[in-house]
Amino acid sequence: MIRLTNIKLPLDHDDAALRSAILATLEISPEQLLNFEVHRRGYDARKKTSIVLIYTLDVQTSLDAALLEKFAGHQLIKATPDMAYQYVAEAPAALAERPVVIGFGPCGLLAGLVLAQMGYRPIILERGKEVRERTKDTFGFWRKKVLNTESNVQFGEGGAGTFSDGKLYSQIKDPKHYGRKVLSEFVAAGAPDEIMYVSKPHIGTFRLVSMVEKMRASIIELGGEIRFSARVDDLHIEDGQVTGLTLADGEQIKSRHIGLAVGHSARDTFQMLYDKNVYMEAKPFSVGFRIEHQQSLIDEARFGDNAGNEILGAADYKLVHHCKNGRSVYSFCMCPGGTVVAATSEENRVVTNGMSQYSRNERNANSAVVVGIDPSDYPGHPLAGIDFQRQLESLAYELGGANYDAPAQKVGDFLKGVSSERLGTVEPSFKPGIKLTDLSSALPDYCIEAIREAIPAFNRKIRGFALEDAILTGVETRTSSPINIKRGDDLQSLNTRGLYPAGEGAGYAGGIMSAAIDGIRIAEAMALSINESR
Repeated sequence: MIRLTNIKLPLDHDDAALRSAILATLEISPEQLLNFEVHRRGYDARKKTSIVLIYTLDVQTSLDAALLEKFAGHQLIKATPDMAYQYVAEAPAALAERPVVIGFGPCGLLAGLVLAQMGYRPIILERGKEVRERTKDTFGFWRKKVLNTESNVQFGEGGAGTFSDGKLYSQIKDPKHYGRKVLSEFVAAGAPDEIMYVSKPHIGTFRLVSMVEKMRASIIELGGEIRFSARVDDLHIEDGQVTGLTLADGEQIKSRHIGLAVGHSARDTFQMLYDKNVYMEAKPFSVGFRIEHQQSLIDEARFGDNAGNEILGAADYKLVHHCKNGRSVYSFCMCPGGTVVAATSEENRVVTNGMSQYSRNERNANSAVVVGIDPSDYPGHPLAGIDFQRQLESLAYELGGANYDAPAQKVGDFLKGVSSERLGTVEPSFKPGIKLTDLSSALPDYCIEAIREAIPAFNRKIRGFALEDAILTGVETRTSSPINIKRGDDLQSLNTRGLYPAGEGAGYAGGIMSAAIDGIRIAEAMALSINESR
C-alpha cells in the first residue's frame, strides 16, 4: 500500500472529497484506485474562519509499485510501513520460574498482556483493588471524604490513567509501532474504532473501566495470574541479582525477572527500593494549580463560529510561557468538558488532577498550569522531591480547611494578590469541595511569580484565559515521578540484575500511551532474558 500524508480538506468536505484528493495526488484514474483507509485525521485550527482537516491515508491501487517508483524521494508519498506487531520470543515448554510484574496500570497491563501472549504466564501484583471496587472507593472519597490509602485515584487496577481524560496519544518516538499494538488491544477490549485514526484519541473513565476488565480476563485466559491487594514490601537481592520479593501479608514469591511498573505515587515502594540500594536519581517535575473555565469559552476561542462542530468536539489547548525569572510555565493534562478531582493517596494531603468522560460534555474545561522545577530546588538525597511534594500537599490540606476540600481562588483575585470571598460565573467542579482563600502561600514564591506572569501571556493566545471568574484549585504535584530508577540498554536496573524499572514511576513515561509502550518494551526484554538464561 501507499501512504499519503498531509492531505488537507475543508472541515465540511463531503464523502467524495477524499477519493478525489487521492486521485489528484497520485495522478491516477478512478478505476486504478482499489481501496483506501484513514490512518490519521487531525485538524489545523490556527485560522478559525477556515479550519482544515489533515489526513494521512493508506491507499491501495492497481499499480502501487509503479507509483512508488514514480514518486521516489517524495516526502509525502511513501510505502505504507509494516505496523503489525511481531513477538520477539516464545516461552519455553518447561518454564522454570514465572516473571513477575509489580503494578497493573497501563505499563503493567501491557507488560503482563504481552508476556501472557508469548506464553510466560506472568504473575501480576497490584497493591490496590480490582477496578470496580476501586471505583467505589474513589467515588466514596469524593463524596464522603473517606480515603482508602490502598484504593484511590493513584492505586488500583488500571492505574492513575483510569481516572483521567483517557488520552491515548504521545510525542515519544515509536519506530517499532508499539503504539499501534496498544491501540489495537484497546479496540479489541471495547474502545471505539476511531482511536486508531483520530490525531488525539481519548476514551474517558467509564470506558476504561470495562476495557481494563476485558484485558485482565485475556491475561488470565492465557495463563497469567493477577493478585489484587498485594503490596510488595520487600525485594530480595543476592549479589546484585533480584531473586524474589515479599508481599505485605508475608508471602514470598521467587523470581529472577521482575518488572517494576508501580506508577509515580508509590512513595513507600520508592523508599523500600532506596533502602535496598537500587540505584536512582532525583529528576525534574512540575507543580502548580488546576485552572477551570467554561468549556464554551475555550471552544469559542479556539474554533470561533465552528465551535460545537461534531468532528472538532470539545476544544483543547496546549500552552507554554518562559518567564522572566527563568522558569517555564505550561498547561498539562488538559481535560475538555471534564472535572477537577481529588487525587491524593496519603492521609491529610490534598492533590488535584483532571478527568473527563468520553463525551467530554461537562460544563467546564480544566487543565493544570504548572511550573517546572528541578533537583536544585529540593537538594538532598534522591527522594527529596517526594518530601517537597508532601510539604505542598500538606499545606494545601490545611489551606482547604483540613477536611480534604481543596484551596481555590478566582484568577482575577490571584493576579491581584487578594483572597477570594465569593464565586463568579465559573462554578468549580472539584470534589469533595473547595474553600475560597488566597493561594499565594500554596507554592514557593518563584512558582507564584511565574504563574502570575504566565496567565496574562496565555490570555493573548486563548482569549478569556485570564477571565476574572476563572477558578484556580490547588495543588497539582503528581505531574510526573520525582525520581528516575536508572536502567541500561537491556532495560535492567543499573545495579540490580533482573529488575526492570518501567513506566511513569521509574521516570520513563508520561501518560497512558508512553507507559503502555514502555510496558511492551520490558515484556520483550524480560522474555529474551528468560530464554537466554536457560
